[in-house]
Formats: sequence, C-alpha cells, structure tokens
Amino acid sequence: MGSSRGFVFFLLLYLLRGSESSLVKLSENGYEDVIIAIDPAVPENEIIIERIKEMVTTASTYLFEATEKRFFFKNVSILIPESWENRPQYRKPKQESYKHADVKVAPPALPGNDEPYTRQFTKCGEKAEYIHLTPDFVLGRKQNEYGDSGRLFVHEWAHLRWGVFDEYNKDQPFYRGSSKEIEATRCSTGITGMNKVHKCRGGSCTTRKCRTNSTTQLYEKDCQFFPDKVQSAKASIMFMQSIDSVTSFCKEENHNREAPTPHNQKCDYRSTWEVISRSEDFRDSVPMELLPSPPIFSLLKISERIVCLVLDVSGSMSLRDRLNRMNQAAKYFLVQIIENGSWVGMVHFNSQGTIKSGLIQIKSDTEREKLMETLPTVPGGGTSICSGIKAAFQAFEGKGFQVGGTDILLLSDGEDNTAKTCINDVKNSGSVIHFIALGPDADMAVINMSALTGGKHLFVSDEAQNNGLVDAFGALTSENADITQKPLQLESKGAILSQDLWLNDTVVIDSTVGKDTFFLITWTNQAPDIYLRDPKGTQITNFTVDIPSKMAYLTIPGTAQVGIWTYNLKAKVKQEILTITVTSRAANSSVPPITINAKMDKDTGSFPNPMIIYAEVLQGYTPIIGAHVTAIIESNNGKTTELQLLDNGAGADASKDDGVYSRYFIAYSENGRYSLKVRANGGTNSTRLNLQRPSSRAAYIPGWVVDGEIEANPPRPEMTEADQPILENFSRTASGDAFVVSGVPNGPLPDMYPPGQITDLQATLDGEEISLTWTAPGDDFDVGRVQQYIIRTSENIIDLRDNFDGALQVNTTNLIPKEANSKEIFAFKPENISEENATHIFIAIKSVDKGNLRSGLSNIAQAALFTPQAEPGPDEPAGPDGPGGSSYSGVNVSTIVLSVVGSVVLVCIIASATICILKGRRSSSEPVTTF
Repeated sequence: MGSSRGFVFFLLLYLLRGSESSLVKLSENGYEDVIIAIDPAVPENEIIIERIKEMVTTASTYLFEATEKRFFFKNVSILIPESWENRPQYRKPKQESYKHADVKVAPPALPGNDEPYTRQFTKCGEKAEYIHLTPDFVLGRKQNEYGDSGRLFVHEWAHLRWGVFDEYNKDQPFYRGSSKEIEATRCSTGITGMNKVHKCRGGSCTTRKCRTNSTTQLYEKDCQFFPDKVQSAKASIMFMQSIDSVTSFCKEENHNREAPTPHNQKCDYRSTWEVISRSEDFRDSVPMELLPSPPIFSLLKISERIVCLVLDVSGSMSLRDRLNRMNQAAKYFLVQIIENGSWVGMVHFNSQGTIKSGLIQIKSDTEREKLMETLPTVPGGGTSICSGIKAAFQAFEGKGFQVGGTDILLLSDGEDNTAKTCINDVKNSGSVIHFIALGPDADMAVINMSALTGGKHLFVSDEAQNNGLVDAFGALTSENADITQKPLQLESKGAILSQDLWLNDTVVIDSTVGKDTFFLITWTNQAPDIYLRDPKGTQITNFTVDIPSKMAYLTIPGTAQVGIWTYNLKAKVKQEILTITVTSRAANSSVPPITINAKMDKDTGSFPNPMIIYAEVLQGYTPIIGAHVTAIIESNNGKTTELQLLDNGAGADASKDDGVYSRYFIAYSENGRYSLKVRANGGTNSTRLNLQRPSSRAAYIPGWVVDGEIEANPPRPEMTEADQPILENFSRTASGDAFVVSGVPNGPLPDMYPPGQITDLQATLDGEEISLTWTAPGDDFDVGRVQQYIIRTSENIIDLRDNFDGALQVNTTNLIPKEANSKEIFAFKPENISEENATHIFIAIKSVDKGNLRSGLSNIAQAALFTPQAEPGPDEPAGPDGPGGSSYSGVNVSTIVLSVVGSVVLVCIIASATICILKGRRSSSEPVTTF
C-alpha cells in the first residue's frame, strides 16, 4: 500500500474514532449531539415530541445526581419522519440520521410488547448500539410496569454509553450466597421485599409462600421478588431504578458480588460504578459545582436525499479495469439504489474537479439515464480529492441547496498528499462523506473525512471477481429511508471461470421481499449466455444488455414470485470473470423485510489483539435465530478469509439467540485495509423468529409490597421456544465498513493467542454427580482445539474467583477436549467438601493450549450438593418470606427424615418450615429412614 508515513498519519487521526455510529460527545460534563429518532413507521403525533422532551429533562437531573454531579444532557436532536407535516419550528438535519440514532422511538417488535431495552451485544465497558423505546412507553402508558420514564432513560443510557449490564436476572432470579439463605438476585442486598407466588385467574388472585425446588435448592419457577414500596436503599439503578429511594449505582462497598447478575458475569464481578469510573467519559470530567441548565432540543425533519457522485478519473484508473468496474457499479447505483425523489449530481476529478451534471431530481428512468450518460469514459491526469469535493459543494449551492445535510459519494484509487488540507472544510460543511477506497493506494486521509462526518468507509480490492465495487455502491442506500423502501441484496457472487465455463446457482426470494427485484450480471471479456428461471420453471429472457459497459440487467415487474430462482451463466471464453447481484425491496410496506448488517467491534486493529465480527439478522426489530451466517474478509492484497459466525452465547458471542452472530478475527495477513462482507441463509425448519424478551432492559415491576400486602401488576405473557415461528428460506448479503490493521510482523506469526474464555458453563446435579456443559474454546480463541481443561471447585464463589489456583482441582484425566465450538459434557463426584453446612458448590474452568497459554477464568457455575425429599404439597407451608430468608421460632415437628445422598447426610424436619441439618458425610448412598 502507500507510504508508511501516510499510514502513520492516517492512524493518528483515525484512532480518534471507534466503530460505534453514535455522534455523541462530552463537553464540559454535558452530552451533546444526542439523537433521538422517531421511526418512519410511527404515525404522526406531536405529543410524542413533548413527552420525549419531558423524559430527557427529567433524566438529565437524575443522571446528574446518580453520577455525583458529573454528567447531564446538554443538547438533544429529535429526528422527525419525512411523512410528518412540516412545522415552522422544524429544521433540516445535517449529519444527523437514523444510522446515528442513540435512541429509536419505534413500534414494538411484537404488538403489546412495549419493553424498553438497549441493543447491547458488545463486551463490558464498550458502548452499545441504541435504545429502543415504543410510542406507548414514551406517551406514558406503561408507567405502572416500568416506572418514571426519565429514571428508566438513565438505566438504559448506562447500558448504551458505559457498557454496564443489568443487576437482576430473569433466568436466575434467586441464588444462595455465603449466608446459605436463598436470596433474590439484586444489587444492593439492602433492597427489601417479599418472595411470593402470586397467581390470578379470572377476577381472583392468590398469594402464597415460595416452595424450594428439590433439585436446585432454590425457589420454584413461579416465585417472584416483590420489592417494598417504601425503601431506604439507594442502589442500584441497574437493578430497579423505579424504586423511589434508588438514586445511585452500586459501588464497591455495597456491590453484591455473589449474585448471578448479568453485570457480575460479564464485568468480572466489578460494581457498575467501578466500570463507569473507568470509562473515557469519567476520565475526561470532574464534578461540577453548579447545577446544569436543562437540555436544549432541536427538532429536525427528514427531507429528500441530496447526493453527488464524486468519481476519480485520474490516470491510475486505467489500471486493472478500474474505470469500467467503477462505471458498472455507478450505473447499478443510479438504476437500482438511489431512491425516487432524490437529487443527484455528478462530478469527475483528477488534478481538477469538474461538474458533469448539476443536481437532477429522480422522478423516472429518464433522469437516471441522463446521469448515466455523464459517467467518465477516458482516465488521465493526477489526483486532487479536495478539488472534487469542492466541485460537489458548488453543485449543491448551484441548485440553491445548503451543503449541510448533503451526501458525497467519493471514490478514489490514488494517494493525494493534499487531501488533508480540506479536512476542516469538510468537517464544518455539514456534508457527509462516504468513501470507497479502490485498490491498495487509495488515500488514507480521506478515511478521516468519512469518520469525522459520520459517513461510510468501504474498501474494494483489485480482485474483480469479488464483486466488491457493486457491493460497495449497493451499501450506499439512504440512511433515513424507511427500511421497507430500501433495496436489499439477496445475492452477490463472482467467479473466474477457467475450466468449467458455467456459473450455476440459485437465489431465494422470500415473502418479505419481491418488489422491484433486480438482477445484474457483469463480465470482463464477452457477454455470457444468460439463463434465468423463476420458481415455476419459466425462463426469463428480457435482459437489457449493455455491451460497452460489459453488463446486463433486468427488473422483474410487479412482485417477484416467492421461491427458488435458478440462474445459469455460460462464459464464451476461458479465464472469464462473471458476477451476479440480485436485489429486491419489501413486498409489503406494512411487513418489515428480513435484513442483515455487519460491523467490526472497532475500525482499527493492531496485531496481536483480536477483533470481533458482528452480523445482525433481524425482521424489523425481532431477532432471527438459527441462520447460517458467513463472513468474508479480504485483505489489501486480495487474500480472503471465510468464517462461520455463531449466535451460541460462547466465545466472541455475548448472548445466545439474540440474532447477533459473532466470531473472533485473528487471521491477519498484512498491514493495511480489510473489507468485510457477510452472507446469511435461512433454511426451512431451522430458522426462527426469537419472540422472547430482549436482554439489557429495565426490570418489569411485578408489583409492590405496601403495608405487608402485595399490589401486583398484571403478569406478562412469556414466550417459549414452541411459540417461535419458523421462517421460510431466505438469503441476504451485506457489506460492512472497512477496517485497518497495523503491527503485523513479516514472516511466520508467533503463537500469541490463548484459548477463548468459556462463558456458558452450566452445572446440574445428576444423582451423586455434578454434570457440567460448556462450549469448547479453541487453541487460538475459538479456532482449533485446546490441550486441556483445569476445573476447580469451592463452596465460596468469591474465593473461587479471587484464588482460582488455590481451589480444589477436579480430576480431568479422562476429559479429552473437543474441537472449538463443540458442546463439552463432563461429570464428576464432588469430594472433600470442607464447610459443615455447605449447600452448594461453585465450579469454574480455565483452558490451556499447546503453547501453555491459559484462557481467562470462565463464568462461575453453581450446583446444589444434595437432593432432599420432595417439595411440599400445595397446602403445606414452604420457605421464608424475605429476600434473604427469615428465622423461625418454634417448630411443631411432624416428620423427621434422614436422607443420605452422595457425600451428605441430612436430618430434615418438615413442619412450618423445612430445616436440613448436616450430620456427616458418606461416600455411598443409603436408604432413606423415616422416624
């Protein structure tokens, strides 16, 4: 690639930006440029705007108190859909867009499911994607279930901005800690309440004590913790900010490290305040002495798209068929991608910038064809990127448009030492630069322009068969258009045909798409024979063949048939390069289509640090699980790596079945740019919509304890796997932003990667043994096979975490590790239990690779040590009331049971409570004796 000097310059600028799309910045303790976007699918209702203002104003005061006078909301932009009526107070946005929205006010994924949540699939301490609030929540119709909206906004902001997690756990609502009592999962333990089973049928409700499950030794599934309405505890906001007394995050001194909260599990048992205190925001601020002013709101209404293509026509564009490939992709953009109603201009640049077409509004094919006639035909001259950008500014102003809020689609293949001279002009213009870097020498300084303006950065190698330029232009859809109006890529494939002259395959058109379906075929030598058949077997022949541009294309009229379309392309000569691209739009504007998008966890990487690939597969806001997702990563020199991405909650994947498919990337082959492309396929009977409730959400209030009585909210219907609808076949492809890698040494790379951390360890009691399951890590994170596992146990979770090497080791001689991402199963009999009244055992694992590198400590699993008699019947009393149990005075003995299970002998007295007393240990089972 270009000179190392240019590369260093790029890195110094580019490292200022991560991969997150948010434009928020912290200035003098205040958050600026917060974007709250109202989704185009939300019907017009001005009250929503007023409620947003009230929510954020309340949240700013609560945030200021919760962060000890450090942070508040300074200015907030509210994005209003284009379909809403114009108002005098509405202004036009500049770089604000739905892509950069920190908060999305959008319909619920399922009707009636108005749970506020944060889309969070990154690691602890890393920024999340966005907050999703529904219109009913914003309008105050869900206050009984979730409490004050301003307080809840702070809970979600902590997820979004600081990467902390919830301090309750729907899947593990109770646990046993060092006190040996059953505790409600919460932080802090100072929060009081009652553990009860509350059931309602018809018009009547019953409340009873919780029973203990005989297997888990925890409360039964229907048991819930009902907090007292009147409390004195101040923490924690990440447990239940709706409690009136709660005004702070858990700190080290009151943090509950024993509770199985998502925050403990993902943040190494640190308190939420410890994580927040290590954030960049915290390091860049000091407490304020005065109260902050209320937030300032800007109302920005989306309008038609204004875009200018700025295309490199310098002499180097004559190499590697670059000019023709650029024209093919630009025609594809003009024919299929750019939206009707948009304004489009054309600029060419070499050492000078020239306006080839002023802005034209796209109303029909006539305007599209007119713009295609202005594409370049002959390359030549030097490279002056700033000249091209300035010509685009002139094109905007020449039509009477302000530059702010416009898009510049810039393609260049060469270095330009003067590009950095216009960075400030670009930043201050309010225009958004989307940069397509073609080949290894495209200038690095321009990437900083796209970063500073919130634009896309796409890299395309000179390998023509990768279809990269068409993919890159296809990714440049409007960031503010309704998803039902955007073209979605169903297929993108290319091949060099040397022996077999045929390129044969199929593409699936599912029922969520089919409108405006477009097939594009390109070649490098001679036009191929094209055979396309619809699902009924009818051959489609009316392609438009553009011989000079070496492309053929076809739009299916109306809505394309649902099913499998078959294509067969026959090359006329050997070494022919053929590509095919298929796009389509939503079949029905009221039914969101299946989509996929991709990103890296950061835009710059340095050897040997791993990066993470994320691909999100959704229908609207609903996750799609069970898809087969593949990432294709291409380096500067054209080397390609394919990785299957997984949604298994292990390794790089933060949460199982959330529709986010992840994988570590460590296959660094050189320094420089890398491109990212993902492909998702859904098969019949394997792919489903996940209708279960999202993670990283504010706790639903089951009810309150008032004067000793429970005032309950209506229970929420829970979805099971059986309720998740199976999807039809589908296929999607998408391009993610490019990323840059540095520090890769020459020659063979040393083994510097340890096994991945195990994050899904589970333990269950199975007779006398404890059965463990987990997903196997690899020799290098999630690739290969580890050499061995070290499993240790303790009766104290904190001791196991803090002194793993000193804990009791389990004999794993017969445990042979499996290949990465396989399911491991291992059982052992607990021995040498040291505590007289131990009821549970805690287990953790470390992995060791062939180079003796060790993984981080796994999550800590918990299992009961014994199984006592059956649960009490419906009319029998069971269990204490409080979150941590309570004492009992007087026991009317009716039955005493002596039970020996595994290594524990118990005397159980069953009466108004069940009290089990450890009397010793045996290595063998004995029959139950009843007195």
